[in-house]
Amino acid sequence: MFNLESLLRENIKRLVPYSSARDEFKGQASVFLDANENSFGSPLPVNYNRYPDPMQWPLKYKLADIKGVPPQNIFLGNGSDEPIDLLYRAFCNPGGRDNVVLCPPTYGMYEVSAHINDVTIRKVSLTPDFQLDLEALQQAVDENTKLIFICSPNNPTGNSINREDVELLLNNFDGIVVVDEAYINFSRQKSFIQELTEYPNLVVLQTLSKAWGLAGLRVGMAFAGEDIINVFNKVKPPYNIGQATQDLALQALNNIAQVNEWIRDIVVERDLLSAGLEKLPQVLNVYPSDANFILVQTTDAKGIYQYLTEKGIVVRDRSKVELCMGCLRITVGTPEENVQLLDALKSFIPKTETPVSA
Repeated sequence: MFNLESLLRENIKRLVPYSSARDEFKGQASVFLDANENSFGSPLPVNYNRYPDPMQWPLKYKLADIKGVPPQNIFLGNGSDEPIDLLYRAFCNPGGRDNVVLCPPTYGMYEVSAHINDVTIRKVSLTPDFQLDLEALQQAVDENTKLIFICSPNNPTGNSINREDVELLLNNFDGIVVVDEAYINFSRQKSFIQELTEYPNLVVLQTLSKAWGLAGLRVGMAFAGEDIINVFNKVKPPYNIGQATQDLALQALNNIAQVNEWIRDIVVERDLLSAGLEKLPQVLNVYPSDANFILVQTTDAKGIYQYLTEKGIVVRDRSKVELCMGCLRITVGTPEENVQLLDALKSFIPKTETPVSA
């Protein structure tokens, strides 16, 4: 039985959160002399001399309309990395007492954040077809397991995780299941954010960095039950999202039609790029993708990566990642960029060792 209080660290239960000036006063005023801001203004065309809304309510209300969830079920962070870090800080006692389960190959920040917070990691590798190994997961979990991270569509493999398997975890695990949906906009799979009322132990992560094209703004979203969102708000820094970021994100959210058009274009280009890659002799396998990237197994990942960088084309070498031997991860580019990539690969000549003279 899921019990949030039993999962929380004792120091977080006792924590009295910082109360900022903008938390203590909510309303309209003409003279603000409460937050030690520069009352004369700022040297910018837009005046940013005042602290931002610490809870980002206008942005949350807009996202609530788009996502179909109440604003009180939304947390906004400095990228998805902030809610990932807050999950560790709020629920996992450091020093080996608690543990989390990761399913490699997967997004690397889950592990980095665990190390930063001195939390024990238990790894349960995905199966060869990049799905959850439910039997191994069951064996890895114990009474001190606080979090299970599931990335779907998964990075770097690109595939979606079987929905029924995730639901099985949610129904049988007493800790928190984190479903990272950074690439959900490119997938036919339905988001788990519509299941928040069914699963109090569910946290869904999304981002404005991918489909929305706002990677430079660093806006991550966590969707969860109100009790978990309240924990995030208790632990987060008081002004974790700047006003300029809030303003620009709000502007972007008014352009849903443009974003949906880009998503359709990326999916079309993904299929065209996959078909083009499959024809190349140095490509052994092009894995199916529900994301805006493709995992490609090659005959010489390191050599191809170096060759492409010399051509001014940067991809990601994932050949040292578990289950990804010989693989490159290639982001779907514009039609022109994808043609440039394919043309460069057609000219790739594998390096051969120079024979040793007798």
